[in-house]
Amino acid sequence: MATQVQNTPKDALNSKLREFFIEQLQDIYWAEKKLVKTLPKLSDAAHSDELRAAFDSHLTETEGHVSRLEQVFDLLGEKAEAKECPALKGIAEEGEEIIDETENSTAQRDVGLIFAGQKAEHYEIATYGALLQLAKEMGQSEIADLLSQTLAEEKKADEKLTELATSGINRDAAQETAD
Repeated sequence: MATQVQNTPKDALNSKLREFFIEQLQDIYWAEKKLVKTLPKLSDAAHSDELRAAFDSHLTETEGHVSRLEQVFDLLGEKAEAKECPALKGIAEEGEEIIDETENSTAQRDVGLIFAGQKAEHYEIATYGALLQLAKEMGQSEIADLLSQTLAEEKKADEKLTELATSGINRDAAQETAD
């Protein structure tokens, strides 16, 4: 069990805020573990080599996010437990529907995969941003640093997906003819 970060307000150690913080950590922990399983499916379904590489790269980062969250739980003296995240579960299911409902090897599928990826990234960005603020409020600077690293990586992944969409994938899909 790790030692508590100094300057932690006494009332934050056993507060409703800490309880909520842990619940939200459990939620994003489940989400990250789900993404470790989902990103390879998105990569396999991608037509664009660049999109496939982006998903593969983010898989490695996501494995790191899982490890960072385990460090956060340790710093809090808590067991790393996942609590199903309905939001990410739905986003992952939507990604699978996109794969099922689009033609293989098309830019249209890649557009859909980018949509699914960005929905996941935006959920993660919102969650990590809020968790970061709570960690600061509770005086947990080491935890805040870990969450800040992950938040920066999530923002970078989202920017990469936007770059891929606007550098040609959207245009390519617009030129594909409907059956």
